[in-house]
Amino acid sequence: MGVVLDTIGKVIAGYLQKEIPGYEPFTPSDPEHLLGVIEPGDVLLIEGNNRISGIIKYLTQSTWSHAALYVGPVDGACEPDGEPHVLIEANIGEGVTAAPLSKYFPYHTRLCRPVGLSHEDRETVCRYAINRIGFGYDTKNIVDLARYLFPMPVPQRWRRRMIALGSGDPTKIICSALIAQAFDAVRYPILPKITRTSSRRARREILHIRDSSLYMPRDFDISPYFEVVKPTIVHGFDYTALHWADKQKPLEEVAGEFSVFQEKSPPLVPETIDQEAPLPPAPEATEVKAPELTAQSR
Repeated sequence: MGVVLDTIGKVIAGYLQKEIPGYEPFTPSDPEHLLGVIEPGDVLLIEGNNRISGIIKYLTQSTWSHAALYVGPVDGACEPDGEPHVLIEANIGEGVTAAPLSKYFPYHTRLCRPVGLSHEDRETVCRYAINRIGFGYDTKNIVDLARYLFPMPVPQRWRRRMIALGSGDPTKIICSALIAQAFDAVRYPILPKITRTSSRRARREILHIRDSSLYMPRDFDISPYFEVVKPTIVHGFDYTALHWADKQKPLEEVAGEFSVFQEKSPPLVPETIDQEAPLPPAPEATEVKAPELTAQSR
């Protein structure tokens, strides 16, 4: 039965992987800034444009349909042009693979960083994901998702459970579950269940790890333990340096003297005194004598 489901799942996966034509991200990522700030252990959320992306967006009511873990250069994995593979992800029909960062430059992305994660635990998280390269994708999960290709209402309280339906085979992982398991290896929280206990002496919260299959890409975005890193403002942002298409052009009489988009405005007063046009001499002060007192005024 499992073989039949896998076969059907692969056929459906081929259909779901097809990209929707006409996709244009509202705010694509800035490659230069992204390359300058991303670190191992960061989670890259992606707004996909294939059919399965629409399903996940519907089920999670979120912009994000895919997630990948940045681990740094993977040994022996690179593009034909030499670009190293630095992302670990689980894709439909491919399973767990490594990919270059440039793969998602044309897409709308968000960078989520675990706060306070130690260097040793960061390496453990990355190594966990790298060691799972080659694991298959849960195609039984795809069979369950295929029903949402047809318009049918799903109550919100069921959506998270419905997307997690699958074979339960630990070697077949969906994208967000892979990353959740990697952070679970070092007991780093994403969205744990919390129970509160109270007594006369103390009150404390007890955290419970959720099932990794219940995690979605959006959970890293809304997690109180992950920082949203915006590459364009990390190293400072100067709004006055932006070039607007509708900015007013200079007047004809001053065009050419200074650029509309110059960094420094022209001075309002001359910075040096013109030596050829000396200032007129100041009028000489006249001495005013006090009136003499006469005999009558005395």
